[in-house]
Amino acid sequence: MTPHPLDPWSLAAQQLLAQSDAYMASLYPAESNHLEGPAELAQPHVWFIGLTLDDQVVACGAVKRMHDDGDYGEIKRVFVRPAYRGRGLSRTIMDVLETHLRSQACGCARLETGIHQPEALALYRRLGYVERGPFGSYRPDPLSLFMEKRL
Repeated sequence: MTPHPLDPWSLAAQQLLAQSDAYMASLYPAESNHLEGPAELAQPHVWFIGLTLDDQVVACGAVKRMHDDGDYGEIKRVFVRPAYRGRGLSRTIMDVLETHLRSQACGCARLETGIHQPEALALYRRLGYVERGPFGSYRPDPLSLFMEKRL
């Protein structure tokens, strides 16, 4: 399993993002999905990574360095192909993203996730994320949970 920077315009990234988009669309209406595409993930303040296993990219995640509501990193687009779930890949992605934030002297990670993703919520809680109110440009949404972790 090899974590590495991932070009959001690459075919592997676009396939993962399309699967993630379809999954999220099956759970939430469009107004409750805060998905970022390749153009947003290619910005200089975003670090987008993939995990390669069995010679294919099977998971991804990103962190955006933000300064709009304090200094923090926003975790985005954590996704694992269904056939590879249950192997700890999301935890690996989170560890890599948090390590990157620490290396950038960023002491806070935040995320927005949906209420219909119990596995993701359980992982974030195990990793020490706690619920908080909306941050940045987010607005209250009954289908969203906002979480934060001091690094």
